[in-house]
Amino acid sequence: MELIIDRLTKHYNNKIVADRISLTLREGVYGLLGANGSGKTTLMRMICGILKPTSGVVKFNGIDVSEEEYRDSLGYLPQDFGYYPEFSAYDFLLYMASLKGLTKVRAKDKANELLELVGLSDVAKKKIKTFSGGMKQRLGIAQSMLNNPKILILDEPTGGLDPKERIRFRNLISRLGKDKIVLLSTHIVSDVEYIASTILLMKDGQIIHQGSLEDILSPIDGKVFECFVDSHKAADLIAAYPIINIREESDKTYLRLVSDKSPCETAVVVPAQLEDLYLYYFNEGENKGE
Repeated sequence: MELIIDRLTKHYNNKIVADRISLTLREGVYGLLGANGSGKTTLMRMICGILKPTSGVVKFNGIDVSEEEYRDSLGYLPQDFGYYPEFSAYDFLLYMASLKGLTKVRAKDKANELLELVGLSDVAKKKIKTFSGGMKQRLGIAQSMLNNPKILILDEPTGGLDPKERIRFRNLISRLGKDKIVLLSTHIVSDVEYIASTILLMKDGQIIHQGSLEDILSPIDGKVFECFVDSHKAADLIAAYPIINIREESDKTYLRLVSDKSPCETAVVVPAQLEDLYLYYFNEGENKGE
């Protein structure tokens, strides 16, 4: 099973939103991490065939994205998914199944199976308008899997969820990645860190890094520091470096920051985390302590 993205490019007027992206995806969970506006949604919409690229191709097992057979293998949960608030969860899935061409018997079986999978069986007959954000997202996952897709595309699925719902959602996605290609787009670093076997770091329409968590952190190995300084020194460091964490402790300020070299005499190198990498590449001022 192989999803090939070859030199995928998208221009809007004079702006390049996706710039010659090439990837090969196989079974597993891929975390697409980037700041808002980095091109994540554009890339996903092209992979889903919703948006036509300016150039480049997308193929699954040799089948082009434009073909019906490709779409039959695809499940998609967009960032702003439309629900029918007066429908029950069960009726909503039956309706979506009919749009996807499932027979009535198959639709009923699949709806029950998926409601059980996403933990909504006990509220299957309740109206969607009574659901929490997390419940709606789990229902969105269920609808995306009605056709038993081999490719599952999830655009910002955990945004706005409380911590308990996010953990439940992450666990569900992890299980789905065993026999599918799951591409999860987000700017919530911990979601990627916990569930993605491969991380794709996207900036300005390009994939600038990809690999395991260990691989992806290598560019900032030895560049994450912790230090305790007085308030005046803290102000200087905050203005100059991407700051991951600040904590006031009596007469000192604790700082965790990313820098290409030691930022002060009291700085100590500490192990890098994905959040550190995110700040290194996406802090607004682009100051990396160089």
